[in-house]
Amino acid sequence: MVARWIEALTGPWEQKKQYRRDVARLHGLPEPYRTAATGMHRYLMATCGLTDGDALVQMVGDLADLWEGAAADERPVGAIVGEDPVEFVEGFAEAYTGERWIDKARTRLVRAMDEAQRREQP
Repeated sequence: MVARWIEALTGPWEQKKQYRRDVARLHGLPEPYRTAATGMHRYLMATCGLTDGDALVQMVGDLADLWEGAAADERPVGAIVGEDPVEFVEGFAEAYTGERWIDKARTRLVRAMDEAQRREQP
């Protein structure tokens, strides 16, 4: 009973376990891929704003796949991210759809403006 209540608030346990496994994969990479992957993960968590747990778990799993593949092929980090790592990471994040924090903020703003306009009418 308590477990279901907690999952209702925080999301499924299996989702959290998968996320942790994928983050562990990032930390288990050899250098310099670990540094690149963990930097990319940190940036994504700070900027992507995903609130959809499934999309977030998929994104982190794909991130781990990307860097594991690069490490296995011994591809240079620059060959993966190009000249602008910010552009690369933001493009990577755009591939994942799902509700984002900004969507919630926009919805609240529109509601507030609608309410304000209703109140100003006689």
